Amino acid sequence: MRELLADFAVTLRDIRYRRGGHEPSTGFDCSGFVRYVFKHSVGIVLPSDSASQFHIGATVDRTDMKTGDLVFFRIHGKRVSHVGIYLDHGRFIHSPSSGKTVSINRLDDGYWAKHFVGAKRPKVLS
Repeated sequence: MRELLADFAVTLRDIRYRRGGHEPSTGFDCSGFVRYVFKHSVGIVLPSDSASQFHIGATVDRTDMKTGDLVFFRIHGKRVSHVGIYLDHGRFIHSPSSGKTVSINRLDDGYWAKHFVGAKRPKVLS
């Protein structure tokens, strides 16, 4: 199931970012991308925003992350404001921001390491 989810997510690379976006034809924001991947690859409907997605599932230690776990970031202020899907070997896929497209980055890259909050494992992946 984890590999199916990750493989599907990777097929959506290069789709443009769009605030509030939740479909490949119009673009994705971060939570719309995560929600779309889970719904269309494993049939699970997640909450619609990153802060709500942060409150589901079990907390996962960074050293125990597995493919398909959700990774969260604080970009603006104190609340969780960004989410991606962990792939493997410190890499995650996400829809980053305006002017960019769905892409793969590393958790240890300076920007992402600075804003990393933690990881969660949705119950379907437990």
